[in-house]
Amino acid sequence: MIDARIIQEAHEALFGFDQAGAVKIVQQAVARQDNLLDLLNQAFIPAINEIGEKFSMGEMFLPELIQAAEVMKKVTAEVSASLPKGSAVGQSHGTIVIGTVQGDIHDIGKTLVVTLLGVHGFTVHDLGRDIPTASFLAKARETNANLIGTSALLTTTMPKQKELEEALKEAGLKGKVKTMVGGAPVTQRWAERIGADAFGENAHEAARKALELVSK
Repeated sequence: MIDARIIQEAHEALFGFDQAGAVKIVQQAVARQDNLLDLLNQAFIPAINEIGEKFSMGEMFLPELIQAAEVMKKVTAEVSASLPKGSAVGQSHGTIVIGTVQGDIHDIGKTLVVTLLGVHGFTVHDLGRDIPTASFLAKARETNANLIGTSALLTTTMPKQKELEEALKEAGLKGKVKTMVGGAPVTQRWAERIGADAFGENAHEAARKALELVSK
């Protein structure tokens, strides 16, 4: 078990967007020979989850969520670098292929989702922006992905999310590979209409729903 004082320090570092302070907590844990995975799971991840909940309720805002996610990136990188060679940062929850659909070059929200999915133990293959449906399909096959996540920031590119659902059916992968859709104009109704398995309203919700999907 991680000491309550250290858990509080991790909480304060994340809520204070203190990258240096958060990294120092990890370094001190290494010096004490603490279990780094316990540190991550008992101290840092509950704090980032709390920030995500506050964001969902409108008590924190997107710039703050982004800053906290950047702190978590530093923490997970420091933990990874400090673990014995061949160790993994926690149990992998599954493999996700993610990207912004073809015709759409915006990816700020998607990049934040990638960060939070990594923090929650997913292996994430970020294809980037303007990605054709065939590329999502090919990468999912190559990596034996559990989930494909697509972001559409324009109403004109949303049909590409529907195209992916149809392509998965044709390839015999519908149901075997789960899908999640997101993006500013995307709604729960749209997700249901096209047959997507989940709608990620924001980065925190996307990470939570990804965990739900792979546990089914």
